[in-house]
Amino acid sequence: MSTNPAPPWSMLAARLEGELETDALHRILFATDASVYRELPRAVVFPRSEADIVACVHFARRHGVPITPRAGGTSLAGQAVGKGLIVDVSRHLRKIIEINAEEGYAVVEPGVIRDQLNAALQEHGYWFGPNTSTANRCTLGGMFGNNSCGSTSITVGSTREHTLEARVVLSDGSVVSLSAGILSPGFLSPGPSPGERGGDPNSIESKRLSFSSPESRSIPFSAGASAGEGESPILANVHGWLRQHLSNPTTRQKIREAYPKPAVTRRNNGYALDLLARQAPFDPDGPPLNLCTLLAGSEGTLAFTTQLKLRILPLPPRGSAVVALHFTTVDASLRATQLAMETSPFMCELMDDTILHLALQNHDQRKNASFVEGDPRALLLVEYRAATDALALEMARQLGRSMMEPGPLAVPAYATPALAGQPQTDKVWALRAAGLGILGNMVGDAKAVACIEDTAVALPDLADYIEEVEALMQLYRQNAVFYAHAGAGELHLRPVLDLKKTADRQRFHDITRDVARLVKKYGGSLSGEHGDGRVRGQFLPEMLGDDVYQLLVELKRTWDPQGIFNPGKIVEAPPMNEELRYAAEQQVADYDTLLDFSADGGILRAAEKCNGSGDCRKLSGGAMCPSYRATLHERDSTRGRANVLREVLTQNQHEDPWAHPALADALDLCLSCKACTSECPSTVNMTNLKAEYLHQKQAREGLSLRTRLVAANEWLYRTGGRVPRLANLLLDATEPLMKYLVGIAAERSLPRFPVESLRTFYTRERPAVAGTRGQLYFFGDEFVNYQDVEVGRAALRLWWKLGYDVHWPEHAGSGRAQLSKGLLKEARRLAARNVEVFADRVGEQAPLVGLEPSAILGFRDEYPKLFRGDLAARAQVLSGHCFTFDEWLFREFTAGRVGPDDFGHVQQEVVLHVHCHEKALGEASQCAAVLSLPRHFNVTLLDSGCCGMAGSFGYEAEHYEISQQIAEQSLYAKLRGRSTKTLIVAAGTSCRHQLKDGMGRRAWHTAEVLWRSW
Repeated sequence: MSTNPAPPWSMLAARLEGELETDALHRILFATDASVYRELPRAVVFPRSEADIVACVHFARRHGVPITPRAGGTSLAGQAVGKGLIVDVSRHLRKIIEINAEEGYAVVEPGVIRDQLNAALQEHGYWFGPNTSTANRCTLGGMFGNNSCGSTSITVGSTREHTLEARVVLSDGSVVSLSAGILSPGFLSPGPSPGERGGDPNSIESKRLSFSSPESRSIPFSAGASAGEGESPILANVHGWLRQHLSNPTTRQKIREAYPKPAVTRRNNGYALDLLARQAPFDPDGPPLNLCTLLAGSEGTLAFTTQLKLRILPLPPRGSAVVALHFTTVDASLRATQLAMETSPFMCELMDDTILHLALQNHDQRKNASFVEGDPRALLLVEYRAATDALALEMARQLGRSMMEPGPLAVPAYATPALAGQPQTDKVWALRAAGLGILGNMVGDAKAVACIEDTAVALPDLADYIEEVEALMQLYRQNAVFYAHAGAGELHLRPVLDLKKTADRQRFHDITRDVARLVKKYGGSLSGEHGDGRVRGQFLPEMLGDDVYQLLVELKRTWDPQGIFNPGKIVEAPPMNEELRYAAEQQVADYDTLLDFSADGGILRAAEKCNGSGDCRKLSGGAMCPSYRATLHERDSTRGRANVLREVLTQNQHEDPWAHPALADALDLCLSCKACTSECPSTVNMTNLKAEYLHQKQAREGLSLRTRLVAANEWLYRTGGRVPRLANLLLDATEPLMKYLVGIAAERSLPRFPVESLRTFYTRERPAVAGTRGQLYFFGDEFVNYQDVEVGRAALRLWWKLGYDVHWPEHAGSGRAQLSKGLLKEARRLAARNVEVFADRVGEQAPLVGLEPSAILGFRDEYPKLFRGDLAARAQVLSGHCFTFDEWLFREFTAGRVGPDDFGHVQQEVVLHVHCHEKALGEASQCAAVLSLPRHFNVTLLDSGCCGMAGSFGYEAEHYEISQQIAEQSLYAKLRGRSTKTLIVAAGTSCRHQLKDGMGRRAWHTAEVLWRSW
């Protein structure tokens, strides 16, 4: 369809409650999803109501603009990209409208996240069963559109089986609710006789009465009617089309023969005509006709979903255990799958060694993979549920024992560790769920691409099918990646291809075509749960045959005569190797950067590590991504920022890409919290990417006064500290005016000048006789030396009391302020001085310890990247001996040099908030462990995300409100209502200042609280 001339967007905007965006930033953000495709939309709408969606449909019909529904944007087959109007339901349509535990259903808007629903169902003792690896950010509308299955499908099936009713907007703008037995008037009227169509003359009439039975009637949604609701000619035409074709036994037989074997439970090839043909009246013994069966898996090509009524299930047994079956070959793991499935497990998933090796490059997943023994070629992960963990563990161990015996398998498992209890099993499944994102860790332009990753066959055929696939991959010189749902007969196989190259773009097509033929040979499904979309739609004529495929085309046109709903997906799809993220043979720009991105192949490839899996869109657990959680704007997610960087640095039309306004918009609310370095499976380091962006931009545009003052923080406090009383008087007198002139939020307090610096205290109080328990070098950063002196005093006193010899040579500031503001040359100068001071002093027996996490952890993260050559190598060695105070104390405790007897006996309730950098680059559990050393300390570790302050970010007037929103969502909410006698511990100076300004609560450093144990 033509997309010219430009439609009158202002006309649509005037009819919306929600937002309409047509700027370059939003077009870039929504040009990609988790697939390999890129299509710039013309506009993006964020509807606030069903009426908004109706307005979009009427506008699209009138102006010939296609509509692509979108939510989490985690589609792997290109379903969520399109050249027309993107309608994103994930920002506003997020209500759980009703939970009815007695009748076993929930009613939700399409933007509700799967895990969000399950959190709400928990208190009722229920859950929504289908569980994708993206469950913490994928929406139920998207799961319905894809008919998602996930790891629990062997137990609970797919989303289709749990959809009781769908409220949808049809292509004529009418709104209908569809459920079992809902038919248009006249659907059962005689019309042309079945005999004239070559069918059984009794095929329809035999089921006439079933539709009038009470149990088949629709239960209305709780929401009221909206514009356009009522009888729809579209729906009448659909029912007429179905009556015409599916009442014909010959047609039904063709459909049965074309579609996958009945034993293949994951079957999203095309539209679900095979399942409709099994429903009454077409199959007299089938369930009542339910068009939700058809809409599930239709990828938004037939109608636009506005509400869903979903079946909910009683929670599974609480006891859980996972046995990890280690195999030396993929074939052995697949043959073991058939035996494992005979034991009725709760989940049965596979991972290969490629996933495991890439996991070791990710901070969080490295911890989750701790159960792995040796170097298996494949892991088969089998979970059991029972009344208790002990019962589930026995079931897991029993399978493990049988898999190590030589009898059942030609190649037995060589190790079968079993883990019991949800905290342990959650780690296993977190590793498995990270599979998609982890693949982004592949360095270079060749990536594991999604094209044959969704094939499913009957379980008895799985091993033989994979054997043929591996032989095919050898012909293409491929070592494919294997992971996913072995128990359901589906494996996510991915060839490794460089889609920037013409030859690999052709292989992308050819491999998919050849695997499709293999799938057809085994009676399987080319699309098990990820959908056909762009990537597999091209092969449906060969998979289903021309006659049946033509039925799908006719069905689409019956639902959507003008072709406005997500065209080019499933049917009439363009070639699958066109409109990719890069043009063929496009030259990859090489940017000269100050930070060293060579480990990723340059800054552009560092951004390209993001494959769109959208882990940064989760709303609970961890800290990533704090700004997205507050705004729900795609631009404020790590994925959004990476996509804008990639787009601008490759497709930029500006003379200077660093000056592109879309970059400024996308990176503005990045707090540089570093959560993405560990929580993003692809380890996208947005902190470093933003620092480099600011450096490049400011090199051309210069520095603001506020940036200069932030960078001069150490000098200002060192100078004012010489006359602290006078400096504080001047600060009090000029603070309001200075805040106004510089752009600091009026609500913020500025740090006072201390009576003396920490260096002065150290020089005066250092013991004459050195401690003998051990030695350490102290990094007295600019914050603890000139602002939070009381923290430093407590740490020094504690070290001396414990018998440690503390060395504090003269050194430079940490450079943290400079790094956060992109002043990388100044940061490099400071870092070079510190490397020179400490590189030859510190080591295993004398580590470097700091009190401010963001300062000391700069040695570990940024310092090695600020240099090249010998200095980079020295900085890298030094980084291995640098510790936060908590890390150092944990190290001493585990070495047996410090223990509970070394602390006092004061009773104290403590809540701990861990600094984002320490969570990203260290271990939050270690922080809690060292606070628990005093026997009478009761410590609660908060899962509190980011505090929202992030150095100077929260001070800045334009960021104050968002800073408070971030804090309120997690940290404030978890602290509110706690006793004032409970001590709040926060090692970060920014965190402590946020709590002071936002809650009026004093927060303490770990060292201070431990010093108070006596």
